[in-house]
Amino acid sequence: MPETILTINNLTKTYVRSHLGRSKKTRGIEDVSLEMKKGEVFGLLGLNGSGKTTTIKLMLGLLFPTRGDVKIYDFKVPHPFAQLRIGYLPEVPYFYRNLTSEEVLTLYASLSRMDPKKIRPRIDEVLHLVKMTHAKGKTMREFSKGMLQRIGLAQALIHDPEILILDEPVTGLDPLGIRQIRELMVELNKQGKTIFFSSHSISELERLAHRVGILVEGRLVKLLDQKEWKSKKGHLETLFIDVLESNATQFVT
Repeated sequence: MPETILTINNLTKTYVRSHLGRSKKTRGIEDVSLEMKKGEVFGLLGLNGSGKTTTIKLMLGLLFPTRGDVKIYDFKVPHPFAQLRIGYLPEVPYFYRNLTSEEVLTLYASLSRMDPKKIRPRIDEVLHLVKMTHAKGKTMREFSKGMLQRIGLAQALIHDPEILILDEPVTGLDPLGIRQIRELMVELNKQGKTIFFSSHSISELERLAHRVGILVEGRLVKLLDQKEWKSKKGHLETLFIDVLESNATQFVT
């Protein structure tokens, strides 16, 4: 049986905002729990504002939880052992516009504490993987959104992480760009990478995910196996709408 690589325990984030001497609490996410096995592709599905990006930021250690924790193997995020095993692609990757692909990847490799002797060969390897070898010497200002997304994947892969965390990886891409990112995700999974990605694109989740979690107003209300939406008439969309409707009146802040 595959080893558990990611464990999320009762992860909760509550934001406290003060105005005119009064404090107001707003739920980001509440009591999210999940386990992922090595080699799994897991999709997090939710409407805009459901807490997908908050969940990912907590998984990365970019936000501190109100309670709960995230572990990579037995190490809690933000322990360096855990963080060095994660590759992250934000929804909108941003790089210094005057840097070349090689310079960007060298920077991220150094931040990931890679052996300097291994950086240049690894850059060639990941650029080949994301089909950007031709752009090694080009600057970020010359790239389309799809090309920037592929460089984003290259930086996420540069230190050869075990798990990839991708926030809305196909948002804003044209059909060709979507297909290219999808094919890359399939290839990376075949190579043994564990992938966690968020999306509100049901078609991408159906194509790529082994399991899907549905997030409604900050709570993980349903976990679905691939078999469930493949056997359901209307597929994942029907299941998603059913879950939204059944939970519509349950969560009142």
